[in-house]
Amino acid sequence: MTNYQSRRRVLEAGVFGLGSLLVPSRSFAESQPSITPECRDSDMAATPRETEGPFFKPSSPANADLYEVGIAGRLFELSGFVLSRDCKPVSRALLDFWQANDTGDYDSSGFRLRGHQFTDAGGRYRLRSIVPGAYERRTRHIHVKVQPPGGRLLTTQLYFPGEPKNGSDGFFRSELLMRTASNNAALTGRFDFVLDVR
Repeated sequence: MTNYQSRRRVLEAGVFGLGSLLVPSRSFAESQPSITPECRDSDMAATPRETEGPFFKPSSPANADLYEVGIAGRLFELSGFVLSRDCKPVSRALLDFWQANDTGDYDSSGFRLRGHQFTDAGGRYRLRSIVPGAYERRTRHIHVKVQPPGGRLLTTQLYFPGEPKNGSDGFFRSELLMRTASNNAALTGRFDFVLDVR
């Protein structure tokens, strides 16, 4: 068995433990994209860094479910792994998410649509939120900081495929596109972060 195959089996074995991070809606659990990361024998490229932007707030609450009853916007559920460049899961990695609401505004007075979480023992995370709105000069995106235990902080942004403003947004990078799938009224997404650790 190759290293690639053994890593893949370890990650596949933990798929059903994802629910420990967040109790998902039944529809999301049934339609989420393939959970196994695409590992290669050679080093994987680290996830690109991007600007933090002006709307980050420290000390976000521990919260993997940013969706609130009555909040406007389409439900969005994102999942994936945090991995090292040699495709090993990074447990207890910090992920701090923040985003605009469906009209493109950020909550600067409180912590709506802001929250942090830690990956589980298999390097998995799951976020429940809404699809953010685009705003002047910016396409739809979600901000995130990712940090392995005791390691270097990665600040980046995630993008939605097929958005009209992707081509005109100066920060947009195709390497940061999430894979998405529609499921009735909700949108599901997948993104695996690769950190420059071994």
